[in-house]
Amino acid sequence: MPDAWWRDAVVYQIYPRSFADADGDGVGDLAGITDHLDYLAGLGVGALWLTPFQLSPQADHGYDVSGYTDVDPLFGDLAAFDALAARVHECGLRLIIDIVPNHCSDRHPLFQEALAAAPGTAARARFHFADGRGPDGDEPPNNWLSVFGGPAWTRVTGPDGRPGQWYLHLYAPEQPDWNWTDPRTGDFFADVLHFWFDRGVDGLRVDVAHGLFKAEGLPDLDDDGLAEVTRRRGRGNTLATDQDAVHDVYRRWRKLADGYDPPRALIGEVNLSPERVARYVRPDELHQAFAFALVGAPWDAQRWADVGDRLLSTAGGAPVTWVVENHDVVRTPTRYGTPARAAAALLAILALPGAAYVYQGQELGLPQVDVPPEQRQDPAWIRSGRSRDGCRVPIPWQRDPAGTYGFSPADTAPPWLPVPQDWGSYAGPPPAFFLEAMRLRTALTDAGEWSGDDPVTWTAHDNGLLTAVRASGFALVVAMGDEPVELPRGSVLVSSGPLTAEGLLPPDTAAWLTVR
Repeated sequence: MPDAWWRDAVVYQIYPRSFADADGDGVGDLAGITDHLDYLAGLGVGALWLTPFQLSPQADHGYDVSGYTDVDPLFGDLAAFDALAARVHECGLRLIIDIVPNHCSDRHPLFQEALAAAPGTAARARFHFADGRGPDGDEPPNNWLSVFGGPAWTRVTGPDGRPGQWYLHLYAPEQPDWNWTDPRTGDFFADVLHFWFDRGVDGLRVDVAHGLFKAEGLPDLDDDGLAEVTRRRGRGNTLATDQDAVHDVYRRWRKLADGYDPPRALIGEVNLSPERVARYVRPDELHQAFAFALVGAPWDAQRWADVGDRLLSTAGGAPVTWVVENHDVVRTPTRYGTPARAAAALLAILALPGAAYVYQGQELGLPQVDVPPEQRQDPAWIRSGRSRDGCRVPIPWQRDPAGTYGFSPADTAPPWLPVPQDWGSYAGPPPAFFLEAMRLRTALTDAGEWSGDDPVTWTAHDNGLLTAVRASGFALVVAMGDEPVELPRGSVLVSSGPLTAEGLLPPDTAAWLTVR
């Protein structure tokens, strides 16, 4: 497969708001990323993934897009993007950016046109407008719930000031869902893909890739379905996700991406079971999809073995994307309970066949921050009492507190989210085990000794030891129990912490071994 870099790349995820602030306004920007590319290249990663920086009112910090082919002034402009892309490629890296096709911003010109239009018009057909239920139409058209809390419908006011139709938004009210049964939507997004691919983007991460189409007629969820969606806080709506028609979109996009030289990559956020995810990464659809099952797995050898085996056995030839952190979940030192477990988990995902995704600051061991309630900005917090702000706190670049530990130039605006007083203690070079693991991974892959297609044998031992042995003769071992454990016969290549004096693997420690 020519230039299939995405099959085994280590991808570094950047949340631009919180990475580095070059202009001193307290919010990270594209120029700040460019300024730190030498650091990123030095980590040994193969690609960068940028979450949204396009035009947006920032109701959901960029996932409410009002202009898909421009840069929001908060982050810079197209010239700043071009400079970043050029420098990324000079450093030998690939660039992945987000695309948000399930919904847009309520400020998007096409939605504004729809609001101004009458019911039943072509302008409204681009979105999901419907009459309400009840004598006065004052009840939502169906019983669907928003992921951010409350109903998935908002009622509009007509030009005469009277209540009118309702529109669908699976997320915040500021994020109306596109109507993908309207052929204009597919053409619109094909143009968006061409715009960024023509500009040198190497791949796209597709937000809510399992969304887009809804069940015909927008029917109510039955009692069991509603109970499940309520339990999962708006997620798991089988009538609003995973519809068969979505696969035609990705077949069209795959042809489009494959038409470039070199071909561009498509990575899906597909929050479904591994068995359902496999349908999205068939040879003529997306190149890969995020493996969310490991994010939800507790620190338990049997659970990790079960999840790992399931992900690899259902992948259908597509590479698994191993990930334990991102901008939506609690950081691993806090989620797993100790920094040692977080370090072991990071070493673990780097050892497995396929791609690995590292979230900014994960290599530094950043914990979740308890942002004071009055300073939280996540729209999910405002609507449902759940906040993702704690994993989005700005990165510390230096121990000196000036400029919020180097996030911004000195003596400039405070950061958009507050940082703890000891935040600078996490600044500095990543731990030696991470850099050595990245070096080894690159060397073994380049030498052909590691393959993204390696079969893996997973075992959860009674003493809490997890082993994942690759067919090529390498093993990942993770001590997930309470006592030090004896290592399998072999040579240790790297470990997330020192072995005991007796050569045992301490609890909450991972290691790579040769077991030939």
